[in-house]
Order: sequence, then structure tokens, then C-alpha cells
Amino acid sequence: MKKVICSEKAPGAIGPYSQAIEANGMVFVSGQLPIDPVTGNMAEGVKEQSRRSLENMKHILEEAGLTMANVVKTTVFLADMSLFAEMNSVYSTYFDGAFPARSAFAVKALPKNALVEIECIAVR
Repeated sequence: MKKVICSEKAPGAIGPYSQAIEANGMVFVSGQLPIDPVTGNMAEGVKEQSRRSLENMKHILEEAGLTMANVVKTTVFLADMSLFAEMNSVYSTYFDGAFPARSAFAVKALPKNALVEIECIAVR
């Protein structure tokens, strides 16, 4: 059985998908673009965009009754690998202790010309 997770503190899906799905004690959070849920705008620069993507992810996890400590895997999509160090400097502040497993990729383009998009898997 699966359960849809949706937070009003994160931007709504811009396509036919859910913000997150819970199944068998695992929460799969869709890729979070750095969109401010209030204004619908994106910040400038990869550091601010990384922060916004992670905040969106955090709010969705909170809606599921979880925290960033429950995250076991993340995937980071970057517009260019030259942005990795700046993204990483922000990313590292969102986790205490053991960091989750992670993959990071440079992609040809991201929706809305974002510089970063981050998704995760969390467990209860």
C-alpha cells in the first residue's frame, strides 16, 4: 500500500507526480527544484538554490513525520559539475553525524533552468 505525502510548505508538483510517496516504511521524495513555495520564484546562485531545494525536501519529510536524520540516500542533479563544491558546502550543513549515501550528476538541463535539483529516500 502506498500513501501520498504532500506539504503546503513545499512547491506543488509541476507535472503528473507526487511530492513524495510512502511505502513499507520508506519515503521517496521527488526531485525538489529550488522554487520558493510562497512566491514561485527561484533564488540566484547555486548556494541559495541548494538551500531552497533542501528546505523543500525537509518540509516534505516533516509532513511525513520524519527529519533529515531519516534520509538514507540522496541524488543531486546539477546543471554543471563546476557547481559541485558550492552545492556541497550547503548540503553538508543539513545532516548531522553519518551522511546519507549520495549520487551527484551533471545533466544537460533541469526544469525551469534550475542549477540544482535534489531527491531523497528516507526510512522510518
